[in-house]
Amino acid sequence: MSDSPARRLLLVHAHPDDESINNGATMAKYAAEGAQVTLVTCTLGEEGEVIPPGLAHLAPDREGSLGAHRIGELAAAMKELGVPDHRFLGGPGRFRDSGMMGVEQNHRAGAFWNTDVDEAAAYLVEVIRSVRPQVLVTYDPNGGYGHPDHIQAHRVAMRAAELAAESGYRRDLGEPHGIAKIYWNRVPRPVAEQAFAELHAANPDFPGIAAIDDVPGVVDESGITAEIDGSAYAAAKSAAMRAHETQIVVRGPYFALSNDLAQPVFTTEYYQLAVGESGAGPGRRERDLFEGVDA
Repeated sequence: MSDSPARRLLLVHAHPDDESINNGATMAKYAAEGAQVTLVTCTLGEEGEVIPPGLAHLAPDREGSLGAHRIGELAAAMKELGVPDHRFLGGPGRFRDSGMMGVEQNHRAGAFWNTDVDEAAAYLVEVIRSVRPQVLVTYDPNGGYGHPDHIQAHRVAMRAAELAAESGYRRDLGEPHGIAKIYWNRVPRPVAEQAFAELHAANPDFPGIAAIDDVPGVVDESGITAEIDGSAYAAAKSAAMRAHETQIVVRGPYFALSNDLAQPVFTTEYYQLAVGESGAGPGRRERDLFEGVDA
């Protein structure tokens, strides 16, 4: 790995657009600073709703070609963030979007939620052993908000990190590699409360405003161990979100999904260290996900 960047960050997400909403500023920051940023997306997001009327024909209940379209959206978003290394778990279409929890799509053949965790994890082990990241970012055990594909992405990412480090596991997938630090996406409740208060006060041209608990990963401040100031990359994050045109409408510092309810765009992004040692002193949040990590 002598010819690889000294800092290597891997992110595991469920669908195209999740990465830009949750980690767009972080990804742009580290990419601009010369780190290797690798994104693995687990499904094509085939079951998503389509916002623009002119693209409504892509929807799963019509042509059913939304997944193929979202491959292009993801590529455009990654160009905005400066991240050339973006991959689909097992290749595009290996695992299918499972839809929301409790729907028939959860149980379809090939649905990500309906896939054995170790089977899916093997594909990620190969990526981990190839890229050899020191830092992994993914969701918490509830997937941030209970979506089956987000929960499964968490399970697969955590299991793959374990398996990748095991010397006796699948040496055909590469030499073992242990990831020093694993973070889960978070938003501190006081930050969310302030952002929503400002949103209400500004009264932007949205039909409605989301509730704080509609934001994935909102927790008490005590659950936050790291914060990344991505304000210098706010424009890149917003541009990446706009690239996901079937899923997101961005208006200034706010955005809406298909429910047309406004949410803040967070440019400082927050994390909880789930595995590994913090590089910060007692009572202090890390300001760098690589803090305390050897190259």
